[in-house]
Amino acid sequence: MAASIESLLEEISGVEDPIEELQSLKTALLSIPVSALRDSVSGQRFNVIFSLLHSEDREQVELCVDILERILMALSPLSLAQNYRVELQAGLTHPNETVKILALTQIGRMVDNPDAATEILNNHDILGGVIRCIGEEKLAVAKQAIKSLTKLSHSKPGLDKLFQSDLLKVMKDVMATSDIIRYRIYELVVEISSVSPISLGYCANSSFISQLLGELTGDDVLIRATSIEMVTSLARSQHGRQYLAQQGIMDKFSNMIRGADTDPFSSLYLPGLVKFFGNLAIMDSPQQVCETYPAFQNKVFEMALDPDPAMNGVALDTLGLLGSTVEGKQVLQKTGEKFKSVLVRMSQQASSGATALRVRCLDAISQLLTLQPEEQTEDLLALTESWFLLLSNQPMDMICNISTQPFPELHCGALRIFTAIAIQLWGQKLMISTPSFMEFILDRSAGRTKEAKDAKFELVGSLVGSSTAAEILGSQHYIRLKSYLREGPYYVTAVAAVGTEGAD
Repeated sequence: MAASIESLLEEISGVEDPIEELQSLKTALLSIPVSALRDSVSGQRFNVIFSLLHSEDREQVELCVDILERILMALSPLSLAQNYRVELQAGLTHPNETVKILALTQIGRMVDNPDAATEILNNHDILGGVIRCIGEEKLAVAKQAIKSLTKLSHSKPGLDKLFQSDLLKVMKDVMATSDIIRYRIYELVVEISSVSPISLGYCANSSFISQLLGELTGDDVLIRATSIEMVTSLARSQHGRQYLAQQGIMDKFSNMIRGADTDPFSSLYLPGLVKFFGNLAIMDSPQQVCETYPAFQNKVFEMALDPDPAMNGVALDTLGLLGSTVEGKQVLQKTGEKFKSVLVRMSQQASSGATALRVRCLDAISQLLTLQPEEQTEDLLALTESWFLLLSNQPMDMICNISTQPFPELHCGALRIFTAIAIQLWGQKLMISTPSFMEFILDRSAGRTKEAKDAKFELVGSLVGSSTAAEILGSQHYIRLKSYLREGPYYVTAVAAVGTEGAD
């Protein structure tokens, strides 16, 4: 096959319009597994393919990209660094975005490999070119550049090169291009900062982090909202949260929530603040966060009752997130009537209104009602049962009604609620006492989409996996559920064709 590739390359170099020959080479390369391709392409030069990238014929360029992508992935990162540095550097400034992305992807492979990274760290022009790609118009190019530079920051030599050489000036120059590009550099900085406390130290010492935190109190509300999102990403790592706490950011955010009532533009950044504390609660401790920052919890309840769908949706997501943990459930239960009124409102929204909001309601309710087998204490089972019964006078009928509406996402959302209660003793008792409910579960004709079939299968699996299901549901239902599970989610009962003798 190596000879075949070599002869195809010779054919390509000898014709003016090489589209057909390029297509043949692409087909030949695709017919060889990547594992076997290395032997076929090592030792050969593909300069002719790189030279054909310099064309205004888009089809030709994209065929070359497909070919090079296949070839270069078969080569080791060190081989790339030693043999194709110049070509890949040229790709960074190519007018076609697919060529830029190809070059950035391969450079990312090199900087992720200790041996090849050494070769690239000594090449200031390549790294400068990657940084400048963050300022490209096409977002896909910028994202790939950010990805490659983040890989570079996984080593101390990489961090030194980015933050303690004149590449730092290149980053700051690119950053000054526009607001959009500035935030792409912030995205890179946050990605790097999340890797380790050491990488966070480099970013903080280079003044990028303090500049980002300064944006939180700027006059432009949209910039403020974007900055909150960036800071939320920074808080995903423990060392990031510690740094933000030291800088007083949590207290600043809490004060921003308190002052939101007097700010006519607060609706633009409030959702971001609530998401920040919601994530913080899940990563640290729901009780600690809600007790330390009561403004957050009060605002979530207020937003859950707000008629504005944007506010409502974020509150629902946050309540679902909080209620997905035992500690979060206990925190919500302690608020008494406040949470009960929110839960009643959630059930009303789940039954009527815009479909997207109804789906978020159903997802939040399923998270609130979910208990893992090891979490099923008497108190917690009593808690989830009381919440379910608050949803309606006839909550089983209410969720069943939602599941029969002609919207797959509502059908699946309703099934997820049933799945949540399926392993809880009180849930199984409700199921068996609800007329026709077991028939509904076992009916494969309800819900024809793949998602609906998967959701129903998960519900059946939860019931079969429960240690109490056989006793509560009865052996006949339990045997049918086990058969359903054994047959799989997409089983179709065969129907024999009945013919009439002598009919045409």
